Amino acid sequence: QVQLVESGGGSVQAGGSLRLSCAASGSTSCWYDMSWYRQAPGKEREFVSSIDHGGSASYADSVKGRFTISQGNAKNRVYLQMNSLKPEDTAMYYCKTDLVGGAWYCPTKYNIWGQGTQVTVSS
Repeated sequence: QVQLVESGGGSVQAGGSLRLSCAASGSTSCWYDMSWYRQAPGKEREFVSSIDHGGSASYADSVKGRFTISQGNAKNRVYLQMNSLKPEDTAMYYCKTDLVGGAWYCPTKYNIWGQGTQVTVSS
């Protein structure tokens, strides 16, 4: 069973940077479409960024130009570089993956979530 482990959260002042990491426990021969979501207290979970197994990325308007998503050399890892952080970026950040094929033994599974990593930006 594939599991996700996030790391890299923390506390930073406005204008600072953090880099989040997410690693999937499955085979690197499988294809992972990976996304980051965030949820602030009292708010719904919202999309932040995604990258598919081919490397195509997308971003929420609120983070465009500040955040960059990238894949590791092993395609079961994804990173979120967050620059020019704002207090409104404060949230629990969650990694999500969809397994969408790859080697013959790779399953197809959707909506696998990590436990989250906290990002706090102070003004």
